[in-house]
Amino acid sequence: MKVLRNISVLKKAINNISNLGFVPTMGGFHKGHISLIKESKKKCKKTIVSIYINPNQYNSKKDFIKYPRNIKKDLGILKKINPDFVFIPDTKDIYRTIRKKKIILPKSDKILCAELRIGHFEGVLDIMDRFIKIIKPNYIFMGEKDFQQLYLIKKFIKNKYKSKVFACKTIRDKNYAALSTRNFLLTKNDIYNVGRISKTLKNIKTNIKKVKSINSYLDLSKEQLSHKFKIKIDYLKLCNEDNLKNNNVKRKYRIMIAYFIKNIRLIDNL
Repeated sequence: MKVLRNISVLKKAINNISNLGFVPTMGGFHKGHISLIKESKKKCKKTIVSIYINPNQYNSKKDFIKYPRNIKKDLGILKKINPDFVFIPDTKDIYRTIRKKKIILPKSDKILCAELRIGHFEGVLDIMDRFIKIIKPNYIFMGEKDFQQLYLIKKFIKNKYKSKVFACKTIRDKNYAALSTRNFLLTKNDIYNVGRISKTLKNIKTNIKKVKSINSYLDLSKEQLSHKFKIKIDYLKLCNEDNLKNNNVKRKYRIMIAYFIKNIRLIDNL
């Protein structure tokens, strides 16, 4: 496993590698990250993992600062899985090229988290664009837990790069909580409740085809969830997988939620 800390060293290390898999991360590794890396190693000749907490995708400096960081622990975990390369760039290096044209989300995509977290996904797409230009991966491995992010990145790179996004299933703990680095900021009891919320979400999805009014059912479910678990819910929506538009059970769909447990914002989908 080679640790690469700047772009010039990276380019030399991965030059002429065919079938390269890329796993973009912000560190704080858990079994979800590990599953992505293992999938890349299975599918690709070589695998590169990035660890970079991108300041440009945060709406508040406080949220950026408190995001869990432990490079030493992360590298210890990676040594056991043994990807070929780990890229840990410096912000000045990764952003040394000034973008001529700003990335702007179309109005139709400013929904769910994109509506509430202004500039967040523009920051995500910007850093992914920079990574793909530098690394030129054949495959990018990403989890389905942040389904909106997955959707927007797929859409963004579709006609721009040859790289293909490989979606991997959300990994959950024994109590059904979706694994997330932000879970490290929660108590055991909080994480137990996260699992209970996800199980309730599963029941909502099962029952939604039986109801007369989807909107009324989701509004009631949102109110019940909020009251039962003492959480603030940003949204609870039914979204079609192909375009994230809502209120259509005739196509493949997901129930999407974003909520705060104490002051930690979590997302999930089923």
